[in-house]
Amino acid sequence: MDIDLSHEQRMLLDTVRSFMEKELYPHEEEVDRRGRVPPELGRQIEERAIAAGLYAANLPESVGGGGLDYRSMAVVEREYGKTSHALHAWIGRPTEILLACEGEQRERYLLPCVRAEKRELFALTEPEAGSDIMSMKTAARRDGDDWILNGAKHFASGPVMPDFAIVFAATGVDDTPRGPRKRITAFLVDVGEPGFDIAEGSRCVSYRGHHTFRLHFSDVRLGPGQILGEEGLGLELSGKWLGMGRVWVGATCCGKAERLLGLATEWAAMRRQFGRPIGQFQATGFKLADTAVELRAADLLVMHTVDKADRGRMTDADAAMVKLYCSEMLGRAADHAVQIHGGMGLMEELPVQRLWRDARLERIWDGTSEIQRHIITRSILRPFGA
Repeated sequence: MDIDLSHEQRMLLDTVRSFMEKELYPHEEEVDRRGRVPPELGRQIEERAIAAGLYAANLPESVGGGGLDYRSMAVVEREYGKTSHALHAWIGRPTEILLACEGEQRERYLLPCVRAEKRELFALTEPEAGSDIMSMKTAARRDGDDWILNGAKHFASGPVMPDFAIVFAATGVDDTPRGPRKRITAFLVDVGEPGFDIAEGSRCVSYRGHHTFRLHFSDVRLGPGQILGEEGLGLELSGKWLGMGRVWVGATCCGKAERLLGLATEWAAMRRQFGRPIGQFQATGFKLADTAVELRAADLLVMHTVDKADRGRMTDADAAMVKLYCSEMLGRAADHAVQIHGGMGLMEELPVQRLWRDARLERIWDGTSEIQRHIITRSILRPFGA
């Protein structure tokens, strides 16, 4: 990682690297092979992350978190990206929109997540409404002081069955200059509420062992204290999470690309054909060079963006650029690494094939590359009224 870091950030990086070498890397192959993280292993990672001061490092000290700024969190997330999401997700980073909890909600939802007593699930995507949030069919209607929730969500992911879900639902329609627009509200819904069914969803070939969940709501009664933030401001809340979430995806992509580059470089230096290391052939060496250049550019883009975030100046387009460029850079790096390894790049004996599979998801979740391009395009045209 060729980025200027403070002394404290270097110490943080050393802590994370040491933790991963001891607690995560040894379990990669087993988790990928079994397609699950054994619960006892997950809890062990969780407990040792708490002891190392890494759990909830993204949340402010005022609520018991680690209080890291965005630049420091980028260092952490980049290192986590070198291994499976199924493993590093056990080092909890509760979603920052839980900071919108007020009053009794803090003790019921926010603080237990900081203390690793509860896990949340971010439930926005629906079977017929992925990136098109305004097509959301999940809805909640008033019934006196309560709300009645109906609908379904999928592709909500987490390391373990959650204790509650942050569920986004339409609670009405507002008239806007661009026509009628659904009013979206965030609700805190406990697993076990009557009418709320949750189960593991489809298994993904990327990040085996990291679960997706299907959620179904049938006349789930929610009290007024289960609205997160304010009624109708759900999109604003989700935007706060999605923006930095996309930057963290970019950071993890850089970490994974660095690991792939290291594996490919070692192979290119040791594997000999026609009497010399294959890295000396331009067809191979240029792939290493291209990956190194793109990784450097991606790292600089991430750090530029987190510096803007720390100053409160990051835009949606900034986050979209990070997500787009870093995820697609990783895709190219992974493909180059497989090609350099030749047939062995697809064999289960080596980690390259696993990293290649994991890399593919990064261009899809947290908003596809196409959605990121749409956000960027919109930001370019907006000043012209187009």
